[in-house]
Amino acid sequence: MNKTIRRTSVFALLLVLALLGRATWVQAYEGKALANDSKNRRKTIAQYAQPLGNIVVAGSPVTGSKRTESGDLAYERSYTDGELYAAVTGYSSQAYGATQLEGIYSGILDGTDDRLKNPVDAVTRKQQEPGTVVTTIDPAVQKAGYEALGRKKGAAVAIDPVSGRILAMVSTPSYDPSDIAGTTDGAAWKELTEDPDKPLVNRALRQPLPPGSTFKLVVAAAALEDGLYSSVDVPTTSPQPYTLPGTRTVLENENASAPCEDATIRTALRYSCNNVFGKMAADLGQDKVRAMAEKFGFDDDELDVPVRAYASVYPSGMDRAQTALTGIGQFDVTATPLQMAMVSAVIANDGLLAAPHMVSEVVDSDGDALRAFDDGDATRIVSSATAEQLRSAMVTVVERGTGSNAAIAGAEVGGKTGTAQHGENNSKTPYAWFTSYAEDPSTGKQVAVAVMIEDSGAARSEVSGNGLAAPVAQKMMAAALK
Repeated sequence: MNKTIRRTSVFALLLVLALLGRATWVQAYEGKALANDSKNRRKTIAQYAQPLGNIVVAGSPVTGSKRTESGDLAYERSYTDGELYAAVTGYSSQAYGATQLEGIYSGILDGTDDRLKNPVDAVTRKQQEPGTVVTTIDPAVQKAGYEALGRKKGAAVAIDPVSGRILAMVSTPSYDPSDIAGTTDGAAWKELTEDPDKPLVNRALRQPLPPGSTFKLVVAAAALEDGLYSSVDVPTTSPQPYTLPGTRTVLENENASAPCEDATIRTALRYSCNNVFGKMAADLGQDKVRAMAEKFGFDDDELDVPVRAYASVYPSGMDRAQTALTGIGQFDVTATPLQMAMVSAVIANDGLLAAPHMVSEVVDSDGDALRAFDDGDATRIVSSATAEQLRSAMVTVVERGTGSNAAIAGAEVGGKTGTAQHGENNSKTPYAWFTSYAEDPSTGKQVAVAVMIEDSGAARSEVSGNGLAAPVAQKMMAAALK
């Protein structure tokens, strides 16, 4: 054979082998990644080729699908009571992707998840009928929270303390996910993303803010567990006025006439005495306060319910004056409503934290469970004795203190108010907080609730945890105990 022809043949053979190798690599190793690439139109076509599976609340779907009138996407997502459940479902948009439960379980809901396929279907890549996501949400509690928040900017979370089931998750202002479900919803998307009130943000999970005096429960728990004070009814060492260590700054109490000097923890919670908890945090030191905060869930950047919550933060590297300020939920302390609901849930549940979750199970089209989330998977946070004492003190707050608007006839209700400073030198309207629990002694039903009002439109002088947040919590707790 001619040398030139031989060399050309070998070169051509090498090119063929290279092409075969590349094709094999793409098929065997890169195929799944390419198939799942967000820019792959075929993925979107497959996702909306059939009606989507549903997200279910109390046995009824709060999602649906409707046939499109044109284009290569056969169906688009629809929602029942979209604004009511947006903080739970998120959105599934043909143009803008998916969030919340819609995003986490997109493969289950569109039938592309491998767990839905039998071995033959896995090889042929046949798309299966979609599955269903079953939530723990109680529609009565959800509706009570949503209606009570109304036009206020804020959020609320309700948890069953024993099981960890999230009974309600509300964020306002809300939005209707149906408005951005299709491919021609650019105007609606622009309006939502440019809205200064940020309706697409789930404030219940993803907007940590200073928790104000609700954080005093964590400091009290640390003091009792550490033995700094033996009970909620022994006097503390708390001068009034109290000057922040190393400074000339006096930590003022909102009620100047309140009996806060050397007050017991019960009295200090009842009147929300800043001097008591500022001094208490400084005496404990930041490490002990942080250790207790982290036991409750602060500083956890992997809290999935199953939607991931932003971490609530207890700061580090502080001096004693800054540590004292954290004792009243200020300085750089931040918390989500979910986190503060967890604090009350621990106190209500004898010191145990049941892992919070808002999905009970994920099932295939035949109703067989693909994954189930256990109720009551609990961790000891504080002793039973500490929890009992804090429950008693929280009841005093509602019955004879600053949380009177949370009272429910015939039920044991405990709570803690909070009004958190906002802006440099507290120049902006404060945040109003309330965290609480309620128990019906006749049925044993329990619920823990946290409410945060970011902005109500009320005058600064009218902003308080009892005035704005406690009534929302009261309505949610009452609905949960029915």
